[in-house]
Amino acid sequence: MNEASEVKFLPGQHVIDGYGRGGFRFADMSHQGNILSLPSGISAWNLASSGFTESDFVKVFAEAQMIDMFLLGCGPSLLTVAQSTRQLFKDFKIAFDPMPTAVAARTYNILLAEGRRVACGLIAVA
Repeated sequence: MNEASEVKFLPGQHVIDGYGRGGFRFADMSHQGNILSLPSGISAWNLASSGFTESDFVKVFAEAQMIDMFLLGCGPSLLTVAQSTRQLFKDFKIAFDPMPTAVAARTYNILLAEGRRVACGLIAVA
């Protein structure tokens, strides 16, 4: 793997090769912090606050026509997600599935390999 680098945007969808130690590995690169993986590419994901707000998902909804399922990697354990956030995904006709980050990364890789229209937001874990 190349030296650690901060990813601002990497075009295309890529398998998540590893996670932990506060970051992720993919496409022979590494990134410290949260990531958002969409059909257009992978980017750093700066969350607005400790709770999720609509602004955290603006990029997701901008690509809604290319996404059938969004996996939310909540960190080391499952977090409660407000009904208003869940409703936004429903309004955009995107299945929304929050889960621990490790499970989300593995599930994302499987669905991506199957050619599914999947995206994910992953919170980094130690």
